[in-house]
Amino acid sequence: MTFNLSPIPGELHWKNDPVDWQVGDDGSLHITAGPQCDWFNNPTGHDAPKSNAPVALFAPPEGDFMLSAKVTVDFASDFDAGVLFVYLRDDLWAKLCFEYSPQAEPMVVSVVTRGLSDDCNSVVIDGNSVHYRIARMGQALAMHYSLDGADWHFVRHFSLGSLDNLQVGFLAQAPTGQGCKVAFSDIAYQAKTLSNLRDGT
Repeated sequence: MTFNLSPIPGELHWKNDPVDWQVGDDGSLHITAGPQCDWFNNPTGHDAPKSNAPVALFAPPEGDFMLSAKVTVDFASDFDAGVLFVYLRDDLWAKLCFEYSPQAEPMVVSVVTRGLSDDCNSVVIDGNSVHYRIARMGQALAMHYSLDGADWHFVRHFSLGSLDNLQVGFLAQAPTGQGCKVAFSDIAYQAKTLSNLRDGT
């Protein structure tokens, strides 16, 4: 099944179906994930890779871009998260997560997976909403967060190799709990190059 969001230049499709979802009149996307769902390839290699969380993906046009959204999560259990997702294949992807920590703190978390996942916690956020952005710059990608949608803070700069088959989108996960509701609002797509990686302008 495909669908459209007014800010997004292309059709979205589901990789793993959510429990529920809807598109708001304002172009927002609301996703409800089911229980025990995640995208994670444990770096120990001891656990089987998880790739069952629902994600709505689209193929961006060629060239540099910035995709941003306000992410609001109904946190309940450890590692519940709303995510901006970058996907090439099941063992090559990245996610910028607004995630609930075991210390009951909402956090900025990034995961880059090249076979195994490289998981990094960044900062604690006060409240259940944050603005996130993923930018493409040639064959590199960058992640930023913002408290107000205007002033951006650097999280991560990385490569997944060739981006010829790149897809990006929106994901909800509930690795340990019974489900998670996530709202993506203020969604924006800009076909432009990020001018300053470190200060996010």
